[in-house]
Amino acid sequence: MNLPSLFLADLPSEAVLTPPLVRDACVAVKRNRAAWLAERPVQELVELLAYAGERWMAPDNAFRRLALQQGPADLGLGPATLSRGLDAFLRLLNVESLNALIVQDLGDARRLDEFSAPAGELRQGRTALARGPELIVHVAAGHLPSSSLMALVLGVLVKSAQFFKLSARCSLIPRLFAHSLADLEPKLGRCLELAVWPGGTADLEAAAWEQADCVRAEGSDEAVAAVRSRAGAQARFLGHGHRLSFGYAAREVLSSYMARKVAGRAAADVTAWNQLGCLSPHVIYVEEKGSVSPEGFAELLSEAMAERETSEPRGELPVEEAADLRSRRSLHEMRARRQQQEREGAEMVPRGAFFDPPGQGTRVWGSAESTAWTVVYEEDLTFRPSCLNRFVYVKPCEDAQRMLQGAEVVRGRVSTAGVAAGEGRLQEIARMLARWGVTRVCPLGRMQEPPLGWRQDGRPTLGDLVTWTDLELGS
Repeated sequence: MNLPSLFLADLPSEAVLTPPLVRDACVAVKRNRAAWLAERPVQELVELLAYAGERWMAPDNAFRRLALQQGPADLGLGPATLSRGLDAFLRLLNVESLNALIVQDLGDARRLDEFSAPAGELRQGRTALARGPELIVHVAAGHLPSSSLMALVLGVLVKSAQFFKLSARCSLIPRLFAHSLADLEPKLGRCLELAVWPGGTADLEAAAWEQADCVRAEGSDEAVAAVRSRAGAQARFLGHGHRLSFGYAAREVLSSYMARKVAGRAAADVTAWNQLGCLSPHVIYVEEKGSVSPEGFAELLSEAMAERETSEPRGELPVEEAADLRSRRSLHEMRARRQQQEREGAEMVPRGAFFDPPGQGTRVWGSAESTAWTVVYEEDLTFRPSCLNRFVYVKPCEDAQRMLQGAEVVRGRVSTAGVAAGEGRLQEIARMLARWGVTRVCPLGRMQEPPLGWRQDGRPTLGDLVTWTDLELGS
């Protein structure tokens, strides 16, 4: 499949971008938006997005085939992992979910087209119209394509022209999706622009910022702060920095029968997108006093990770990332061996003799002759960020309160908690997590599959993009 050169990102790698070229591209998409997109009925756009998602789900779709052929090498993912991640997103692009998102954030699906209101506001004699920015400039994160795809969908729904600054590592799939929209409706394609350049290229960024009504950035906290400082005050700024996530398994679901299922769900979360997203668990906290102990759960998780590697191989990593994994695993293996030696030595020390107590218990399970997956069991409750790429910690805790004490070091930076608990305790645990600051609680096994209406970082994703005009009706 040969893609036409519709976007700046389609130019050959030796092409040189200049500030006038970026500025002209921004002006062009704004002009095209005014001529077509700004006046389209929102239901027409909803149906177009839903049809695009449906086409991408078909195995013989040319855009999907190209994504699965070339995407794994760019992203460092196995084809099965990439396919699962794409399908999790594409299943959300249906008319019902898209309309539900609009109603959730705006109160009425018609508000992007006309003055309207739900019944409560009408009784007060009020209606409102929501309008999106003329131009949204997106600064995309460098790891996963799903965040850029979601940003593109949001921008289309609010009828904005869009300019994406993509990372070289993660440009292929957003570019393919934009091409697929242009294939369905060329006029929509002319309201989109995508480009690739190194981060911190100040003159190119300035050319985009000066045309933007809204700048939306995702990435590390440092990268988002840098964009915020350079974007200026004339545009609305929406930043989504780095977040961490963890899982929690309550004792009542740790029967000999259920524990294996729960471990399988945890393995699904760890392997999704190779654990690279903000929704990926770094740690699985496991309550004590279940039929299966936390250490026994870690062993079940290792078995589930091995099964996942068979059906969904991780893929090759860059040399430096593989070296980091080997180093981290070796560190924990040495710690586990030392603790074992301490325990064996303690058994031989005469009663009453002085002996340093053994350290916190550690065990390690890992893929043989590779770094494909690693499970580390640690009795130390403190949250420890993983080095990712299917490397996860399991930590025991007495209850949810103790778990939150262990996670205190990352309070305020946690996105999602995946919970496996009985119905009687789920609400209680979710309230504790919410009051502590977690912005999303979901079933373990679905951490990397948020619904379309998920409020990222606790904010309404569509609602944050629009500006309102209220109309107060006369008597």
